[in-house]
Parts: sequence; C-alpha cells; structure tokens
Amino acid sequence: MKFATRLLLNFVFFSVLSFTIIIISVNKAIDYFSFVTIQKQMMERADMCELSFRGILARNEISASQEGTSKVAKSALEALKASGKEVRIYDSKMKLLGLAVDGIMVDGGNPVIFKENIRNALEGNYSYTVADNKLIYFAIPIQDKYYQNAYVFELVENISYFYDIMDKIRYVLFIGAGGFIFLITLSSLHISRKTTKPVKYLLGATERFSKQQFEHVELKRKDELGMLAAGLNQMGIQLNNYIQYQKQFVSNVSHEIKTPLAAIRGFSQYLYEGENEDDELKKVYFHLINESERLTKLINELLMLSRFDKATQELNPEKTDLSELAAGVAQDLKSRAEKKDITIETTLEKTVFVNVNKILMSHAIANILDNAIRYSGKMSQIRVNTYIRQNEAVIKISDQGIGIDRSDIDLVQERFYRAKNSQFASGTGLGLSICKEIVEKFNGHLEIESEIGIGTTVSIVLPLA
Repeated sequence: MKFATRLLLNFVFFSVLSFTIIIISVNKAIDYFSFVTIQKQMMERADMCELSFRGILARNEISASQEGTSKVAKSALEALKASGKEVRIYDSKMKLLGLAVDGIMVDGGNPVIFKENIRNALEGNYSYTVADNKLIYFAIPIQDKYYQNAYVFELVENISYFYDIMDKIRYVLFIGAGGFIFLITLSSLHISRKTTKPVKYLLGATERFSKQQFEHVELKRKDELGMLAAGLNQMGIQLNNYIQYQKQFVSNVSHEIKTPLAAIRGFSQYLYEGENEDDELKKVYFHLINESERLTKLINELLMLSRFDKATQELNPEKTDLSELAAGVAQDLKSRAEKKDITIETTLEKTVFVNVNKILMSHAIANILDNAIRYSGKMSQIRVNTYIRQNEAVIKISDQGIGIDRSDIDLVQERFYRAKNSQFASGTGLGLSICKEIVEKFNGHLEIESEIGIGTTVSIVLPLA
C-alpha cells in the first residue's frame, strides 16, 4: 500500500473513530440529562400529590373498614385524577382502590402492573419503572396519621415524546456525522496529496540517482524535506564527479595499457612459434598469449563503454537481417562450444529485418552466446531462435547452465557485477552491461529469465525495420 493511501486511511480512521466516540458520549449525555429532568419533574409532581393526599387524609376520618378506606381513596383520586395520564391508588395489601385515566374515573382495571414498584413504595421509597420506552410508572408512598405506609399513589406518564425527540437528535447527529466524514475525507485527501507530493518527487530523484542520472533536485522548502533535497543534491554532485573521474581513469589506463599489451602478446606469440622445443617454456608462452588476449578483450570492452559514455561511438545503423547475423555469430563460436561438447541449435525466422550496426550487434550477440558457453556444463545444449513478436524482432538464446538467482537478474546488467554463483569461472562482469548499452542505442531492450540449476534465457528485443 502506498504511503499516501496509508496516510489518508489513518487520518480518516482516527477522525471517524474520534467523532464516533464524541457522538456516543453526547448521545449518552443527552439520554442521562433528559431522563434526570423527567425524573425531577415526576418527583416534584409526586411531592405535590403526596401533600394533597395528606391533606385529604387529614380532612377525612379513616375507619378501619374497607368502605372507609375506599371512600378516602376515591376522594383523593377525584382530587388528583388530572395529575398524570393514569393515576392509581393502592392500599397496603397492594389492592387497587381507584383508577383514573386521562382525568376520568374508571371502574376496574389491571390491579397491579409492576408489583416490585408498589412493594418498594410500601417500604417507604419512591420507585419507578419505564415500560417499552413509552410509559413511566412512578410509585409514591403515603403515610397515615400513625406514620404507617398505608397507601401507594402511582402516577403513569407518557414519555414517548422524549424518545421521539431523542430519535430526531440522533438523526441530526448521524446526518452531521456523514457530512463530517465526507469533509474529513476530502481534507485528508488534500493533506495527504500535499504531504506526499514532495516525498514522491524525492523518491523519483533517488530512483534517477540509482540510474546515474544526477539531476538537480528542485525543492524549495525550509523543513526536513528541504534539507533532504539539499543533501541529495550535494550527494549527486559528489557521485557524479566520482563516476566521471572513474570513467576517465579507466579510459586513460585502457589506452595506456593497450599498446604495451599488444607488444607482450606479439612477443609471446613469436616465442611460442619459435624453434624453442622446451615444452615447459611453450606452456608458459601459451599461457601468456591466452592471458594477453583476455586482457585485450577487457580493454576493448572498457574502451567501448568509454565511447558510449562520451557519445563518441559511431552507430551508423543499416537495415540488417537479424537471423543472418545470429547464424554468423553461432557459426563463429561453434568450435569453442564443441570443445566442451556443447551443441548450438539454431531455429531462425527466414528474414527478420532491423536497423542496427552490424558490428556492434554481432558483438552483443557474441557476448550473450559466450556467456552461455562459459556457464554451461559438458554435453549440454544451447538454442538460438529468432522470430517476430507483434512489431518487434526477437533473438532468444537459451542455455542449460548454472542459472542466475532472481535477486541477481537486474544486477547482472550493471558494469563489473557478477552473479554470486559465477565466481568459479573467469569473466569481467562487463558482457551483459555492454549488450544492454548496445541494444538500448538502437531502441531495444534485454529480457532475462533464469532459474538456478535449470538455465538462463536472454532475449534481445528490437523494433522491426
């Protein structure tokens, strides 16, 4: 996942989480304070009803008979019937003595709906129960003149309006939350883009640096990113100077060594072909010839790379049959392959025309085929194919050699780099890098596929002429 995406998601996640916690807290707070308000109102109404009931009791002489009790209850109910949606009066045995609904006296009715409510009230406590988020049953204990809890006065009030209000508040909160999340997402997207834009720019600069493209990093900032850009610029200047010095040094040394090396090779050849019959000396001369040839090849490759770097290598492309070119290189290296009992099989398209320099492209093909021979075992096979793929010409060289580790496939195209498992064989680490330079000069590219112990396939892909 990209850095900008992670930044955006984290910002949105924590913003939404924080806002959700706030909404839940506000919702709970509204619930609590609203219900406390309702409870307070009911308590005030209960106190008023209790005082009124006590006044009625004081004005009426209560007999021990049920009839006297009922009369008092009905008198109290008549006076307090408008106190709530329903008003109930119970005696100490939880028997319903009277009921008024919406201010109208009603005979009968459910004796006790919430017994626990009435029982708590008879013990001298205010008690309430909320049923179905609509009705609140509030029980009030009433004492007689002997301070005994003789009655329970129960108020029933409709509080559905309260929950309707709460639903509307929640609806507004959710709508606000949706708008908030939308705005947070937009602002997060803007912030993440603004934050990651210079980071992406610096990332692109480091990628160019890895390809030795030391362009100046233009990032005018006074923060840490600006300091990083300045550091990259300084590093780029130093690396560029070092690489240019290194290339110049290699070019100068190669030129200086080329002439004396040619003399050493010629003199060794003369001694080897002379009349000296000492076998040991002949072996020494032969070894000198081989090593001087290897060094000559290395110097020629270094000089070629130097010319590519300085853009002094003449390309002179011409229309060329890639199949014919591949066949010629395969024939030239056939004798070397036969020394290791390696067979080179060619499957070539009849005509595959490309615009290249014949000498340079032959050199590139020879380097790949030379590597295939060097890193293949005896009695193995190398296949050389040419074919047309859409609008591209392809020459594919496959061997059954030691293979290249996946981590090395991109690196083997760099100068002087050699794969970890190739150290046993002689080589300079320049072959594939030169191939890459040559092929790219003609708008082509290399494709490398390999598996350890199975073999390697290197393809040169060029645009058709």
